Amino acid sequence: MTIEAEAANARTDPPSPIGDSDAHVIRSDAEAIETAGRIAERLAAGAARRDRDRILPHQEIEIFSDSGLWAITVPKAFGGAGVSHVTLTEVVKIISDADPSLGQIPQNHFCLVDAIRLEGTPAQQAYFFAEILKGRRFGNAFSEAGGKHVLDIQTRLVRNGSVYLLNGRKFYSTGALFAHWVPVWALDEEGRGLLAFVERGAEGLTIVDDWSGFGQRTTASGTVIAENVKVTPFQVVYSHRSFDRPTLAGPLAQIIQVAVDAGIARAAIRDTIAFVNQHSRPWADSKLERASQDPFTIAQLGDLEIRLHAAEALTERAAQAIDAAVAAPNEDNVAAASVAVAEAKVMTTETAILATNKLHELGGTKSTLGHFNLDRHWRNARTHTLHDPVRWKYFVVGNYVLNGVKPPRHAWL
Repeated sequence: MTIEAEAANARTDPPSPIGDSDAHVIRSDAEAIETAGRIAERLAAGAARRDRDRILPHQEIEIFSDSGLWAITVPKAFGGAGVSHVTLTEVVKIISDADPSLGQIPQNHFCLVDAIRLEGTPAQQAYFFAEILKGRRFGNAFSEAGGKHVLDIQTRLVRNGSVYLLNGRKFYSTGALFAHWVPVWALDEEGRGLLAFVERGAEGLTIVDDWSGFGQRTTASGTVIAENVKVTPFQVVYSHRSFDRPTLAGPLAQIIQVAVDAGIARAAIRDTIAFVNQHSRPWADSKLERASQDPFTIAQLGDLEIRLHAAEALTERAAQAIDAAVAAPNEDNVAAASVAVAEAKVMTTETAILATNKLHELGGTKSTLGHFNLDRHWRNARTHTLHDPVRWKYFVVGNYVLNGVKPPRHAWL
């Protein structure tokens, strides 16, 4: 019997629950938005210092997940809020405005919740959704460094008697250091993609805090190494099936990235306004008393605000397209949602980079001083927007509207 067949028919008892938790359970979309706004104030405190000194947000992650926000996409049938994608996007945007590293860390967690919803067995859904509602967190061990491209996966899961052995090396493992479960993307003996849900601390699993990117510094997006990690059939979810048919797995993965960039842009524009009002000096030739009276500065801030509103509007429109396709995820609806998300990704990427660059142009030389640490906005925007190339989003949108070609199905569209 293949691994896929055994995973689908697994009778193995699930692992024991990982301890107890007092995580709050959010019950509605409105409560999710209110909770995000309330805890964002706590998460924002110290965000600049954490970035400057690379202080990993262990305490903040506990506040974040104990609030119940990491469980808001658990389906209502399993006791969760089952919030809309519009709500999920707004929550991520609010948190990313406060600290974009904290906004990015649960991105893969939400995608994995959806993977269980789409491809998990009833027993897997019951077990893992209960874990999430208790405050358990999923990490990420998907991408690998050194391959020909992002889909060139070398990690393998192979049979070894009554269990399977997992071997591979992952990079960009955002969230793994803070996780209770580390789902590892691997290929089986027939080259099919799967997720092996490995408990953190399992023998043979090593998480290395070696992320050295100049932005998103406290995501701990480093290395995960699996060396003969034992995996039972119950721990295997065949995620490739979510892309063998039209599902919203890809648009969901992307809309969360969009929301992170929108949050970065919003924070940068807010800090630009504050800095110009409080610290910037007018240019000598202007003969003005304050930098905030400079007509060129005023016009450029107006331009940034308009672009931000356009980016946020496209983000909400894209989330609505995903919600509209949930009831009927056919080829046409999924393609339309993917294209809408691609449009939003272009706008949030370009707005975040422009806004974080203009902060220093309009703020002046003083804005580059280390104790302000305002360059973190540009570093975060530039780093996070490299997740996948927006130059290909233009092509996808153009090919769709001009030639009717639907986007490819994967986690980057």
